[in-house]
Amino acid sequence: MRPLRLLLIPLAVLCMAAAPDPGEQLPDAAKEARARALMQEFRCVVCQNESIDDSEADLAHDLRRIVREQVAAGRSDAEVRDFMTARYGEFVLLKPSFGPGNAALWLTPVVLLVAAGVVVFMSRRRDSGFEPPLTEEEESRLAELSGSDDPDTIPPNIRRGKTGGLTET
Repeated sequence: MRPLRLLLIPLAVLCMAAAPDPGEQLPDAAKEARARALMQEFRCVVCQNESIDDSEADLAHDLRRIVREQVAAGRSDAEVRDFMTARYGEFVLLKPSFGPGNAALWLTPVVLLVAAGVVVFMSRRRDSGFEPPLTEEEESRLAELSGSDDPDTIPPNIRRGKTGGLTET
C-alpha cells in the first residue's frame, strides 16, 4: 500500500499544476465552459501543436484571457473565431477552413497519393512479364542478324521466355 501512496502524491501534484487558475476563470460556469471549448480550437503559436487551453506558454495565457474577455462581452463563437483569425491569421486555428488560400495544403496529400497509385499501377502493368511470341518475320530477322540461315538457331545469350517471347540474358 505504501508504494501506491508514493505514486499517487506526484500524480496529485501534477493534476493540481494542470488545473486552470481559478482567478482567470469566468464567474458564469456556462460561459467558462464555452470559453474552454473555444480555447480547444485555437493553436498556441509558440507551441504550435497544442491548443491554448493545453499550453503553458505566456502567449497562450494571453490568448486565453482574450477569449474569456470576448465570451464575457457576449460575442458568439463565430465572432470570437473571426476576431482571433483577423488578429493572428488562420494559423491560429487548429483546424483551418478549406478555402482558396490553403487549398494546396488540403489537396497536396490527396494528389500525391493518387500520383503514387498511378505510378505503381503503371510500373506493375509494364513489369507484368507478358511478352507476345515472335512472329515468323521477327524470327527470320533474328536469325538473319545472328548470322544463321536456320530460324531455330538462336544465339545462346537469348532464350525463350515462359510466354513464348524472347528475352536477353
